[in-house]
Amino acid sequence: MTDTADSRNLILTGFMGTGKSTVGRRVAERLGRPFVDMDELIAERAGMSIPEIFARMGEPAFRQIEAEVCRELAGLAGLVIATGGGALVNPANRQVMEASGRVVCLWAPPEEVIKRLAGEHGRPLLNAPDPLAEARRILEGRRAAYSALTWHVDTTGRPIEEVVEAVLRIWRAHLLRVELTDCAYHIYILEGALEQAGLLIRRLGSWSRIVIVSNPTVWGLYGEHLRKSLGAAGLEAWPALIPDGESFKTLETAAGLYEQFLSAGLDRAGLVVALGGGVVGDVAGFAAATYMRGVPFVQVPTTLLAMIDASVGGKTGVDLPRGKNLVGAFHQPRLVLIDPLVLESLPPAQMRQGLAEALKAAVIADPALFDILTAGPPWPWSEVIARALQVKIDVVQRDPHEQGWRAVLNLGHTAGHALERLSGYSMPHGEAVAGGMMIAVQIAEMMGYCTPTLAERIGGALRHLGLPTGWPGIFTPEQVLDAMASDKKRRHGRLRWILPRTIGAVDIAEDVPAEVVLEALRRTRISTR
Repeated sequence: MTDTADSRNLILTGFMGTGKSTVGRRVAERLGRPFVDMDELIAERAGMSIPEIFARMGEPAFRQIEAEVCRELAGLAGLVIATGGGALVNPANRQVMEASGRVVCLWAPPEEVIKRLAGEHGRPLLNAPDPLAEARRILEGRRAAYSALTWHVDTTGRPIEEVVEAVLRIWRAHLLRVELTDCAYHIYILEGALEQAGLLIRRLGSWSRIVIVSNPTVWGLYGEHLRKSLGAAGLEAWPALIPDGESFKTLETAAGLYEQFLSAGLDRAGLVVALGGGVVGDVAGFAAATYMRGVPFVQVPTTLLAMIDASVGGKTGVDLPRGKNLVGAFHQPRLVLIDPLVLESLPPAQMRQGLAEALKAAVIADPALFDILTAGPPWPWSEVIARALQVKIDVVQRDPHEQGWRAVLNLGHTAGHALERLSGYSMPHGEAVAGGMMIAVQIAEMMGYCTPTLAERIGGALRHLGLPTGWPGIFTPEQVLDAMASDKKRRHGRLRWILPRTIGAVDIAEDVPAEVVLEALRRTRISTR
């Protein structure tokens, strides 16, 4: 699921003077791992210092020894390794080290490096009349190699322990990849991802304009933080705000975004960044898909629900009065950045909405995630998000345009969307999906897809997560059934139901009689008296 495992190596690289050895030793202590300084190891084996190797044997010979040590260390496991500053400039060394674990590049500008190395001996590449000019020259030559690495930490002006924490966050991060026939993109699940946003977005390409779409609430919390991260990477961004709430997920809101895009000077060489929950992501993605026939966009979700569901898969759209998401487009993001730390600002009620989608993913294809959810709280958010997303990624890669199997992601949504619409979207999405899952499992039981204990297990999990095990009786079963008539998931006039067989397996059914649906609705109706 991710490229992080306890047996893999953690490799620190970067320009001289960025703190690789010092930080590496502290990180190794924190992780309880052996630490290897490559330059020290090379000097020990050669029986002479690095300057002596350069003087007696020349740089090419040193680089050959360095490559041999890279291959050797890459064949080991469970190490924290600090490389020499030029070790991973060689593409072969870089490839072998990245295959052995997670590589983190430490960075500092040449002026900072020279200040740190003042009076220090043993740096043969800086034996020049003008060390600063030489440092700039060397760094420029290595810039492409360093930029090719996935993970970066700027050490400028930061205490050692702060840098150590940043590296450890990267080590704990999850990196997922979506591979489709026409595109591919990464999903970063990283505490402190907003800090890395500028570097990661800059690596996507050069942009004529960047517009951040958000709502006033989220912008007030994280907008300037994101814009600062972009600015530190040399990227300027303009905000485009939309009203907060599902009721504003409309064509009128999208039209307002087009005007803001034009005012910001956004063209087809620009980038849209969606900063917010599912509504922001859906509307911003739809606007990006349709503005000038399509501009790239990046998802930066700030709610658990958006992190687990809406930000991945490329489905964008707006609602019509007669139903949810009836106007939309498939428009895959270029990148998804998920920062679990922003969840600290969410109230419990909003967290429960995301937990409903996580439970849905568990029922579809991940029994281990079901166990994690029913064992908490507290929940390991990064793992919960990663596991739920992996379920979605596996389904989306199999069916990117919802021609068949992707329908399984609508578990709980067939009835859930109808409940939302009947409530005028006052019913939270997660509660509607929770009620929809219970309706689906009751149908599954009546039609022989599962045993009666499955409804008990799913109901117990919903209660554990603080979610309803039915739907409010302010509507009638007949009203809910009628509201499903405009569901966009209908095929040839028939509704497609996603029915659980067990925890981790579901089926698609289109032959569910109306009387069975009505009976399931009656069983799950919660009296409001």
